[in-house]
Amino acid sequence: MKNPKPIISTPKFDIYKADTATELLLPYIGTLRAGFPSPADDFTGERIDLNRLCINHPEATYFARAKGNSMSGDFREDDLLVIDSSLEYSNNNIAMIFLDGDFTTKRVRRSRSRCYLESSNSDFPPIEITEDSKNLIFGIITWSFRKHF
Repeated sequence: MKNPKPIISTPKFDIYKADTATELLLPYIGTLRAGFPSPADDFTGERIDLNRLCINHPEATYFARAKGNSMSGDFREDDLLVIDSSLEYSNNNIAMIFLDGDFTTKRVRRSRSRCYLESSNSDFPPIEITEDSKNLIFGIITWSFRKHF
C-alpha cells in the first residue's frame, strides 16, 4: 500500500479498500522458533501470498490504521487492521463498530441476555448494547500487523 487514499477518514481511523488485483508473493521461511536458534535448514523455499492468506472475501475486506489507546491490549497506534465486513460477529470477536457517529474497535462480549462492547484498556468502561443503542457492526478484525522498527 504505497500512499493509498482512504475511502473514509475519521478521527479514529483511516479506512482503505483492499486491492487484490496483484499477488503479493513473499519468501516463506517456515516455522520460526522463539527460543534457542536453529540452523537455517528449516528454510522451505516456499512463497506465501499475503492477499490469499489475509483476504477471504475481497469485496468485503478493508484495511484501517489503529488510532488511540482504548484497545491497547490488542493493538497499538498505527497497527494495520484487516476488517472483513462479510463475517457475522460472535462472542469475543474484535469488531469495527460504527458507534455514536464514529468508528471504533471493541471486543464483543455476550453475557447471559446482554451484549457489551469492551475495550482491552481498563481505563475505558464496557458499553452495554441495548435495543436503543445506535450502532452497527461494520466488520470483524481478522488480522493485525505491527511494524517493529
